[in-house]
Amino acid sequence: MFSGMPTVSASSTTSVTERNETITVSPEGIGDIVMAGEASGYAAARRAAALLAQPELWPRQYGQWQRPPRPVRQRVPGRMRMSVVALAPNGFVTLPAARPTAPVHGDVLLVVHGRMHAVIIGSDGRLLEVQELVAGRTRVLGGVDGRQLVNTGSEPAVVVRVTA
Repeated sequence: MFSGMPTVSASSTTSVTERNETITVSPEGIGDIVMAGEASGYAAARRAAALLAQPELWPRQYGQWQRPPRPVRQRVPGRMRMSVVALAPNGFVTLPAARPTAPVHGDVLLVVHGRMHAVIIGSDGRLLEVQELVAGRTRVLGGVDGRQLVNTGSEPAVVVRVTA
């Protein structure tokens, strides 16, 4: 450990530096990385989700990926591709496959409202993987081909997807 540098654990910690300064460190916001002055997909997803917390901005059409409403697009900085989907209870949608000409990036997903799971179903119809997507927590999924999002809650769910 470097002298005077606090360490980060899974929960908030308080450290005292050599100069008797108290520093509180938390893993909250670790994903908000800024590289070369450009906001990350994490930050864009978080900003879009905060704006989409208003139900009047939710997509009117359920079950299809679509561009976020203009007020959301205008207030999220950076040149990220964003889409949003609303799902009815027990509804599902496939994550779009990566474009063959684009470099491979993971998708940043953030559940705005509701309860969601990302699932992978094999070609034989078997369930291969299930991941819960917790509301308010950002999830990066690499290699999204074949994944589906399923609304496992009893109310509509809204998810933001950002691809750098």
